[in-house]
Order: sequence, then C-alpha cells, then structure tokens
Amino acid sequence: MPEEQVAVIVKFFAKPSVAALEVTNGSIKAGDVLRYKGHTTDFTEEITSMEIDNQIVSEARPGDLVGVKVKERVRENDKVYKVVE
Repeated sequence: MPEEQVAVIVKFFAKPSVAALEVTNGSIKAGDVLRYKGHTTDFTEEITSMEIDNQIVSEARPGDLVGVKVKERVRENDKVYKVVE
C-alpha cells in the first residue's frame, strides 16, 4: 500500500493518549488510516476522533494543529503517513 507523509507529531499527551500533530500536506479525515513512524514508533491506526481546539472536526488541512486519539505512544517529530488503498 502506498503511503504519503501528511503530518508530523508535535506533542504527545499520555493521560488521554492523544497525539498533537501538524498537518503538513494533503488533508486527513476521520476514518483515514494513518501510519505513525519514528525511531521507536511504527504502528497503523484508523482515525476515530479528531479535534482542533477541543472542537470535533471531520477534516484537517495543511497548517492545522490536530489532536488525534492513538492506541500507542508517539514521540515528537515522528512522521505520520496516510495509508492509501
């Protein structure tokens, strides 16, 4: 499956298990499958919930800072790829 980099991790919040990511190109939507990849990170997960400034949104565009719920720990500067079927 081809992948394109769409974002980079800015911060990780452990308690709610939320990754703050900055969209760098393309767009991401709820339901998209993202792959988180870094030095010690490598997992794929579907976006189930996405927020900007505590408001639920269905789509994020370049420049947006988005909070996405994740099942595993991510680290600053990890790359985020959109998995394209």
